Amino acid sequence: MTGDEILSLLQQGKGQGIEFKSERTSARKLAESLMALANASGGMVLVGVGPKSARVLGLRDAEAARDKAIEAALLTEPPLIIPLPEVVTLDDKDVLVITVPPGLPHVYSLRGKYLIRVGAQNKPLAPRRLRRLIIERGEVSFESLIPPSATLDDIDWDKAERYLASLEGLSAATTEAALHNRGCLVTPPLPPPKSWGGKRGGYRPTNAGVLLFGIQPERFVKSSEIIVARYVGREMSDAFVREDIRGTLPDQIRRAEAFLVSNMKRGVRLVSLEREERVEYPVKAVREAIVNAVAHRDYSIRGDEIRIFMFSDRIEFYSPGRLPGHVTVDNIVEERFSRNEVIVQVLADMGFIEHLGYGIDRMIKLMRDYGLPAPRFQETAGGFRVILYGHGEGLVSEEIDRGRWSHLDLNQRQEKALTYLLEKGRITNREYQELCPDVSSETIRRDLADLVNKNVLLKIGRKRATYYIFK
Repeated sequence: MTGDEILSLLQQGKGQGIEFKSERTSARKLAESLMALANASGGMVLVGVGPKSARVLGLRDAEAARDKAIEAALLTEPPLIIPLPEVVTLDDKDVLVITVPPGLPHVYSLRGKYLIRVGAQNKPLAPRRLRRLIIERGEVSFESLIPPSATLDDIDWDKAERYLASLEGLSAATTEAALHNRGCLVTPPLPPPKSWGGKRGGYRPTNAGVLLFGIQPERFVKSSEIIVARYVGREMSDAFVREDIRGTLPDQIRRAEAFLVSNMKRGVRLVSLEREERVEYPVKAVREAIVNAVAHRDYSIRGDEIRIFMFSDRIEFYSPGRLPGHVTVDNIVEERFSRNEVIVQVLADMGFIEHLGYGIDRMIKLMRDYGLPAPRFQETAGGFRVILYGHGEGLVSEEIDRGRWSHLDLNQRQEKALTYLLEKGRITNREYQELCPDVSSETIRRDLADLVNKNVLLKIGRKRATYYIFK
C-alpha cells in the first residue's frame, strides 16, 4: 500500500485498524499491537510516525526497523507469519508499514496475555470472547465437544441407521462404531457411568452427533434452529408468514427449502420464442444457500439463529458467526475452510452437498444461468449474510399464478380479488368492497372465508385490522 492510499484511509476515517508507533518502540510493545490486530480483522502498524507530535520522526535505519518488526512478529505464540514490512513515503517522511492480513488461522498471545483490537485501542480478550475466537479460528471445534447432559438415549438410532445404510464402503462392526468414525460419537477418557448407556460401548454423542441425529437437538445446542419468513413487499412489515424450524439439521434443510419454494412466485417467460414455466429463483441455488448457512454457522453462539427472510425482490440468508479461518468476503470464491468438518461430511454423505468446497461457485453459476445477478455476500458484526436477488415485481408473468386456482371453481368476484392481490400483495374487506360495489358486505365476507377455507388466502389480524395475503 502506498503512502497516498494510507493517507486516504485516514482522511476517510477508516484508520481504526492502523496504529502509529515511534521507531523507539520496543519489540515487545510492537508485538502486542501486531497480536491485537491479528486477533481482530488485521490492519497496519506504521513505525516512525508520531500522530500527536508536531515533529514527525523519520526512520534512521530502515533495515534495523524491519529486523525489529520481524523479531516482534516472532515473539507471539504461535509466531505471526506476516508479509515483509516495506518502507513508504508519508507526508514526505519514510515510514515502515507492517501489515497484518485479515483472516489469520490462529489465536495469538504474548507471554500468556491475549489482546484484540477494538476501535483504536488494544484491549484484553475476555474469557468468553477468547473461547469464541478459539472456536472461530478452528483451534477447537465446537462440533467435536460433548454436550454435558447428552447420552446415547438422545440419539434417534433409526435415523442414524438409515444414514449408514445409504453409504458404501464404510466398514464398522456396529452402528456406534460407524458414527464414532464419522465424529458423531466419542469415547470419553474416563469410564462411563451407567446413565451414559453402557450397553452401547460407553460412547457419548458430540454436538455434531446431536445436531445431525439427535432427538430434539435444541435441548443441547441452543438456538440451533431456522426462522423463515415471507414478507409481502421489499421491507419488513406486519404482513408476513413465519415458521420456526427445529429438529435435526437434515430435516431443517428440507423444511426450509419447502417453505421457500412454496412461497415463490410462478410465471412464464419467453425463452427462444418459447414459453417457459419457471419459479422465481433456481431451486438448487436456494438449496445451496440453505445448506451453506446450516453447514457453516457457528453453533457455539447462543441467542441467535439462522434467519431466512423472503421479500418481493430478494431472499436474505443470515447465519450466526463471521467467516471462519482465513476466508474473507473478497476471497470466498477461491478459498476453502470448514468450521464444521463433521457436519459438512455427513451432509455431503446425505446428498445435500454435491461437491465439497464448491457451494459458492455453484450458487453463483446457478443464479447467472437463470438470468439473475450473482449472490451478494456480506459479513456483519456477528454473522454472515447471503442475498439472492430475483426478477422483482412485475418481471414474472401472472398467468401461471392464475392457473393455480383455476380448478377451485371460483366466482368472478374472487378472481378479481386475487388479481388485485397479485398486484398489491394484500387485500382488505374494504378494498374488496370497492372492487365489487354492487354486492353486500356479507357476500364479501363469505367470498373471503371461502378463499381461506380453500387454502388460497391467509387471514391476518382481527376485526378492522384484518387483511388477507396468499397462503
